[in-house]
Amino acid sequence: MMDNTSKKLDGSRIAAEIRAEVAAEVAALGEQEVIPRLDAVLVGGDPASMVYVGSKAKTLAALGMESQTHRLPETTRQAELEAVVDDLNADPEVDGILIQLPLPEAIDTASILRRVDPAKDVDGFHPENVGLLQQGRPRMVPCTPAGIMEMLRREEIEIAGRRAVVVGRSDIVGKPMAMLLLHAHATVTICHSRTRDLAAVTRQAEILVAAVGVRSLIGPEHVGEGAVVVDVGMHRITDRETVERLYPGNEKKIAAFEKRGAVLAGDVDFAHVLPKAGRITPVPGGVGPLTIAMLMANTVAAAKTRRE
Repeated sequence: MMDNTSKKLDGSRIAAEIRAEVAAEVAALGEQEVIPRLDAVLVGGDPASMVYVGSKAKTLAALGMESQTHRLPETTRQAELEAVVDDLNADPEVDGILIQLPLPEAIDTASILRRVDPAKDVDGFHPENVGLLQQGRPRMVPCTPAGIMEMLRREEIEIAGRRAVVVGRSDIVGKPMAMLLLHAHATVTICHSRTRDLAAVTRQAEILVAAVGVRSLIGPEHVGEGAVVVDVGMHRITDRETVERLYPGNEKKIAAFEKRGAVLAGDVDFAHVLPKAGRITPVPGGVGPLTIAMLMANTVAAAKTRRE
């Protein structure tokens, strides 16, 4: 029987493999005097968004790519943001455009995402890229689902013919995740807030992807014996009682909480699901690193495709 340590799917290790491959591609492009460039647009001063954009910029630099962050005030109007996007679309030096979400409520987010040149849409959110994915002709695939598929492939986890359940129907993760699994010949079910008897459905999954944005929603009663469980959620826990309840006897987690005043948890009740799962992603160190790695891969792909 597989022990609990070997059950964990190491997203950090796989992300490092992807980054190394991206770095090699960047070096090859450099010999052709091509340096891939990703520009991020950040509206407002959301601390989490600022940290996330900064992390992406550091990763791009480490891989030999260029980047620029366009910081706009919270009061930016729709027309002003549209003008920035238009300029980036027209700039031949820019290969990828990332609109950091969420945008302020006054901004029509869907309209802004539609305005991005589909060839530079490294997030895969433009309707043209969404349509290509649905047709099985993917160009730019949303980074989190793409990273999950890379993890399943590199871990040699069989998908074809298996029952997959995706909990969550967002345009960013849930829907594209279901489509990618379907194209890989899984039998796919999508669950959401109106699904009746959620546990009865998810227990049938051989591959279960939790992407609903509710901390610890998926407990052992939701998981079939031996299932592959992929946790997309990311939540900060700031009270010790909850940490002790979710991670009983885990001295490492308690020590991390004492040091930082918070720890991260996912949509899956990890400690209690772990004994039932066949393989499972931890939080942190699971899906998160894969998302950024695939953003790098998409940027290189955009740079190459635009020059074909």
